[in-house]
Amino acid sequence: MATAPAPFPPLRRQPFAGSSVYMSKDGDAALVERCRNGDQAAYELLLTEYEKPVFNVAFRMLHNIDDAQDVTQTVFLKVFENLDRYDTRFRFFSWIYRIAINESINTANKRSRQRPLDDDPASPAAGPEDECRSAEVSGAIEEVLMTIKAEYRTVLVLKHFSGFSYEEISAVVDVPPKTVKSRLFTARRLLRDGLIARGHLRS
Repeated sequence: MATAPAPFPPLRRQPFAGSSVYMSKDGDAALVERCRNGDQAAYELLLTEYEKPVFNVAFRMLHNIDDAQDVTQTVFLKVFENLDRYDTRFRFFSWIYRIAINESINTANKRSRQRPLDDDPASPAAGPEDECRSAEVSGAIEEVLMTIKAEYRTVLVLKHFSGFSYEEISAVVDVPPKTVKSRLFTARRLLRDGLIARGHLRS
């Protein structure tokens, strides 16, 4: 019988940039098996590997640092409480990303009626004209993303901010790659239309 999981290390309370290089399927499976047997070091390795990308996808889905941190905390709690349900025949990253996406959507739905879209706390401060313009466009993209249905926002975030392939996105959202491509086509059109409406692109 597997040993009960020990509490995992606290998450860093700060935004992240970039993405990590995911472990191999075999490497993740070995770590998960060690976690199931109560190996604290294995928990820390999984946390180190996936904390940053999970936070990043949550932040892109929610456009709010506090919410993204809360989602990241919830994701890892759920992962470590449900490791016995993870099927090691499949990639661990697709399982944890699916949890992250679902938690982000749930949080977005709860927040949508509670408060307006926050200003991006990670945006650059005012500076030279080109820097201001870059921040303005970046803010507009984030604003438009938050108006797009979750299924379209998800594929945009995974493709363009997390750098996933069609096959990897397919594994995360559990739809065929051709459906991913179709959703991306629609999502890009919606993003473009939103930027045009806000005066950041010409039609």
